[in-house]
Amino acid sequence: MNAVTPLSPETRPPVMQRSSGCAFVALRQSRGATRLTDLAQAGSAKAILPRVAGAVPEVVFLNTSGGLTGGDRLSYRLEVGAGCRVLATTQTAERAYAAGEGVAEVRVSHSVGAGGWLDWLPQETILYDGAALERRTEIELAGDAGCLMLESVVLGRAAMGETVSRLRFRDARTVRRDGRPVLLDPLAFDDAALAAAGGFAVLGGARAFATLAMIGQGAEDALARARAVLDEPGVEAAASAFDGKLVLRLLAPDGWPLRRQVARVLGALRGTALPRVWQV
Repeated sequence: MNAVTPLSPETRPPVMQRSSGCAFVALRQSRGATRLTDLAQAGSAKAILPRVAGAVPEVVFLNTSGGLTGGDRLSYRLEVGAGCRVLATTQTAERAYAAGEGVAEVRVSHSVGAGGWLDWLPQETILYDGAALERRTEIELAGDAGCLMLESVVLGRAAMGETVSRLRFRDARTVRRDGRPVLLDPLAFDDAALAAAGGFAVLGGARAFATLAMIGQGAEDALARARAVLDEPGVEAAASAFDGKLVLRLLAPDGWPLRRQVARVLGALRGTALPRVWQV
C-alpha cells in the first residue's frame, strides 16, 4: 500500500481571502419628517447617515474591505418611503483590483415609494488592470416616484502611468416603474474591446466615462439646463430627453475632468450642493 504524506502548512495551496457584505437602509415619513426605520449591515458593507441640518437626508454606503477582487460579494439596498426625498452616495471611489480567479459581484437594489425621489450618486469606480467585476443596479419606482442616477468609471490612474489592457466588466442598470422597465442600460467591456484598433476604440481614446439619468415626470424639461453646462475642457458629452427621461453620456481623458463636469451637471439639475463626502 502506498503511503500518503499529508501536505505541510508550507506546501498547501494558499486559501484566498474573500470579502462579502450587505447593507440595508429604510426611511419613511413620520411626524412630518423623513426618519430611519430600519438598518441592517453585515460583513464589509456599512451604511452611515450623517446629520444634515435642514437638507435632504443622506445615506452613505461604504465597503470597508478597501476594494474588490475576484470572488468578493457586495450588496447595497435602500428603501425610500412614500413622499420622501433621499440622497444616497458612497464614501469614496470603489476600486476593482486584478482578479486572480473568480469575479467580484456588486448588487444595488433601491426602491422609491409613491411621490418619493431618490438621488443615487455613487462616486466613481476605478478599474485596475486585470479586474473582473459584474455589477447590477436596479431601482424600483412607484407610479409617480422619480430618481436621478449616476455611474462613473475610470480605467486605471493616469497620473500613476497605469494602463488597463486586461478587463472583464459587466455593468447593467435597470429602472422600473410599477414593475415595468423604463430604462435598460447594459454595458460590457473585455480585453478584445480594449485592444481593438490600438486601444480603447469603443471609448474614442477616453479613460473615463459616465452615464447620468433622470427619470420622472417632466424630466425632459431639464434638457436645456443640462446642455448649458456641458463645456468642461476635454470632456465630450451629449444629452437627450424624451418621455419622462433625461440621459447624459460623458467621456474624458481622465477621472478628474470627468468629475468636474459631473459636478457641474448635478448642480444644474439638483439646484443644491453635492453630497458632503464628495471632494470636488
